[in-house]
Amino acid sequence: METAQAVGSITLQGSAQIVAEFFDYGINNILYQRGLYNETYFKRETKYGLPLMITNDKELKDYLRKVTSTLEGWLSAGTISHVVLVIEDVETKDVLERWQFNINCDKIQSTSSQTAPPVKKIQEGIRNVMRQIVSCVTFLPVIDSKCDFDILFYTDKDADRPSSMRMTDERLVVDGQDVALRDFNTGYHKVDGRISYKCID
Repeated sequence: METAQAVGSITLQGSAQIVAEFFDYGINNILYQRGLYNETYFKRETKYGLPLMITNDKELKDYLRKVTSTLEGWLSAGTISHVVLVIEDVETKDVLERWQFNINCDKIQSTSSQTAPPVKKIQEGIRNVMRQIVSCVTFLPVIDSKCDFDILFYTDKDADRPSSMRMTDERLVVDGQDVALRDFNTGYHKVDGRISYKCID
């Protein structure tokens, strides 16, 4: 009989759900804050003690639901190391921003004597990252060209990948500047990040 792996009061699956949910809200709020969609595509919700935006557009919602569902499986299996959201100019194909989130999957945590941080501490860490995402408009250049986005995943070679996903290059920002994001740790997954952005004259 299988038993759920647990660290403290959080199971591995619970940790995967927490991190996948973070990415759902994180991606939604990056898209909103960077103006890739009209504000009518979003509605306000309170999450992590913050007023955050979540899409009400069916097509975008369905896409992000598939993304986070696949991501949750990789998190549970420990086969994902990076999630990258790329914003590029539709006309020039220049990468204007690259939001990279690094995921350290602690595969031996379940057999150690360490315990997970309290849920309150985990939520506090996520809230700090979300605050940075929400405030990004105060330090990132204004995007005034038509842009699109893509989400890149760095997985193990043996990870179970949907057939719709394709291989791509790293989509780096040329001569960009970096800003570090804060991190949070569930005991199974540590997430930290960095924004690379192109300075617009």
